[in-house]
Amino acid sequence: MEQRKEAIAFFLITSLIVAGCSKQEEFEFAHNNFEADIDLFQDSDFAPSEPELPDLTESSGLSDYLAYAALNNPGLEAAFNRWKAALERVPQVKALPDPRFEYKYFIQEIETRVGPQQHSFGITQLFPWFDKLDLRGDVAMQGANAAGEHYKALKLKLFFEVKDAYYEYYYLTKSIAITKENVSLIKHLESVARSRYKAAAASHPDVIRAQVELGKLEDRYRTLLDLREPIVARLNAALNRPVELDIPWPGEIELEDVHVADKELLAELMNENPELKALDFEITRNRRSIELAKKDYYPDFTLGLNFIDTDELSAGPPSDNGKDPVIAMISINLPIWRAKYDAGVREATALHLAARRDRMEKANSLSWQLKMALYRVRDAERKIDLYRDTLLPKAKESLKVTESGFRSASGSFTDLVDAQRILLEFSLAYERALADHAQSLAKLEMLVGREIRHAGGRKWQIKRYEQREW
Repeated sequence: MEQRKEAIAFFLITSLIVAGCSKQEEFEFAHNNFEADIDLFQDSDFAPSEPELPDLTESSGLSDYLAYAALNNPGLEAAFNRWKAALERVPQVKALPDPRFEYKYFIQEIETRVGPQQHSFGITQLFPWFDKLDLRGDVAMQGANAAGEHYKALKLKLFFEVKDAYYEYYYLTKSIAITKENVSLIKHLESVARSRYKAAAASHPDVIRAQVELGKLEDRYRTLLDLREPIVARLNAALNRPVELDIPWPGEIELEDVHVADKELLAELMNENPELKALDFEITRNRRSIELAKKDYYPDFTLGLNFIDTDELSAGPPSDNGKDPVIAMISINLPIWRAKYDAGVREATALHLAARRDRMEKANSLSWQLKMALYRVRDAERKIDLYRDTLLPKAKESLKVTESGFRSASGSFTDLVDAQRILLEFSLAYERALADHAQSLAKLEMLVGREIRHAGGRKWQIKRYEQREW
């Protein structure tokens, strides 16, 4: 009898361990797949814990700033961890509920024909309706995929913000250098005007005009110097650095001519933009949620096995004296509250329709943003060609001729100042077009989710501005 009890207890404990192990193996398999997916999708420029940040020096390029932002931005790390958490949700919802073990002690022994009964042991396992667990896993997986696309979208947005601030910082650098050169030029012209005035070769208004122009340029120069602080703060914010930290002046950058085709980029936008892909996953998730809600109309099953410990009779034992009953059990829940399940299906259907409409609205918004970015790229290209090939050469030639005329007393000082002002405005407009082109191209790359390939044609190289000696 004691051996039989030990055998029953061993069987029940073994059943619990096997059920638990099968669940653990399923979780470990899913977790290993998750780690493989993370290794596949995680970029080399992002590590979620204690990254080694690159140094930002005068020799640092845009790629160093992008790497720094990807490694150090808290919003990006938060999005990555949300993606990671969503993936960990999948094996949880696909697993069976924990089996239940029951032990019953009869306060008063039940006397039966084959002997008294005082203990019973049981184990039960709930099994959801067919495909219910798979649907739960699919719903969770689609949500994880959407979280992954949100992470990618946030990363692209972060890179755009860094590029946009970096190119604006570079334009400020160029503006300061050009304005400083023009301040030197006006100082030179003012000294020439004073010398000519002393020699009675020029009028006093020429000197005043030079001094007024000099004051205006010096005010612009100081304004540009003061603008450095907020632009550096903007770049520091994207890098998750204290806004008061200094950032070196940008070095040389290259802007290359690129080939952009409206139809190709629009198709890429619709297929590859991570925000749209995230909504596609949401649509799929809600569609699978409708199927899952409909499964609630069907019952879940519970299977069980009970053993009743029966002692032997001491007197007049029957042939089956002390035999332990074994009871197989099956139960189902009764889904009779149809209104509740109907509401669940309607809820899932409404969420599915909302996700589809969200996707349509987002596609419309991104489409016009793409068109605007394409316009700005082409407008900047046109201006670059215009200023570089036509207006700047003519403005430089005009200044040179006007200056020669002024020195030979055949030209007026007003014409010289006007020629200098035109060259300044054209030089700044040219640099503005270069920066606008780079910023608009960065916006395009954010929208389509990839780097725009170079066409291998013209190359526009922006170098440090060399001050002209007068």
